Amino acid sequence: MNKYILSLLLALNFHLNVFANPTINARTGILVDYHSDEVLYEFDSDAQIYPASMTKIMTSIVAFDLLKKNQLSLDDTFIVSENAWRLSQSGYSSMFIMVNDEVSVEDLLKGIIIASGNDACVALAEGIAGSESNFAEIMNEKAIEIGMTSTNFTNSSGINDPDNVSTVRDIAIMSKYLIKNYPNLYEIFKEKTFTWDRTGGDPIKQGNRNPLLYKNVGVDGVKTGYLAVEKYSLASTMKKNERRLIAVVSGFPTKNIRSSDSLKILNWGFRNTNTFEISKKNQTTFEIDTWLGKKNKINAITKDDFYLTISKKNIRNIKVTLNYEGPIVAPINKGEKIGEIIVKNKDEVVKKLPLFAAEDLKKVNFFRSLFTSINYLIWGDV
Repeated sequence: MNKYILSLLLALNFHLNVFANPTINARTGILVDYHSDEVLYEFDSDAQIYPASMTKIMTSIVAFDLLKKNQLSLDDTFIVSENAWRLSQSGYSSMFIMVNDEVSVEDLLKGIIIASGNDACVALAEGIAGSESNFAEIMNEKAIEIGMTSTNFTNSSGINDPDNVSTVRDIAIMSKYLIKNYPNLYEIFKEKTFTWDRTGGDPIKQGNRNPLLYKNVGVDGVKTGYLAVEKYSLASTMKKNERRLIAVVSGFPTKNIRSSDSLKILNWGFRNTNTFEISKKNQTTFEIDTWLGKKNKINAITKDDFYLTISKKNIRNIKVTLNYEGPIVAPINKGEKIGEIIVKNKDEVVKKLPLFAAEDLKKVNFFRSLFTSINYLIWGDV
């Protein structure tokens, strides 16, 4: 049989770093395309960091998980303990809840995400898991589940603890998981203000700590961080049209540099690279020739979304092809691997994605099969 290779795209350049890298004044950082998971730029991205308030992303994820499963409601309330209240009295970022306040899950989440309240983190953790240490165990289980391989959480807020550690790579993984799995609840992350109608005093209005939200450039999350031992950090994401990038950088010397350089790395990614959708999970994108089946083509699908991120410069070297040994002889079972998408940089294979039959294809009966074979021998046409 012949090997059929169908070109899907014109030659495209695969080298992402053909442009000069941005100069970022920080200790460690990473820029990732949300759809393709391609790392566009990184420096010391596996170095251990103290994630500080970026920890609150996982605190939110644990609560969002329970909300999604209907095991928790935004209207549920928790009683504030003295342990939680103490964090509003120690100079930490706070929602300013009081002992014995009965606070809704929705208000606690807004106090965590928008006001970065450490007191709200403890109140939520205790309300969900009975204690903050129990809650941290849930956080770590979730971190392992979603592929965070270099992270350990010891508390729900990110306050200074030598054992509360992560990497910018893991924070990027966590940020993508948040955005992808809880799109409605994620909307809280772009809210610019939160007003807490506190007990025994005037309402307290606080602004979102993420400085990029106020620049109106497409940033809609995720979380700042600061510890004296780590300096300033920021997990941020920008969306333009249907494309999204995620940047996580830690060790900025100042707040202003955190803001300007985070925006710089995001803009660099959009300016110098682009992402193409090759196929969507379980959606028919390709047809493959068949032999001795009840029809002469079969629909092929991928079991995962497939996006390709490329540089905008030197569009020459990459080819994306559909590759299969064909025509494929019936019968063919739904879900059977029947080909693959291959991405090549010149002659080097850089990515492969299997293709599967989207349907069953039965073999024609004996007489039809005989007729088809004779026809092929005479006319060379199936």
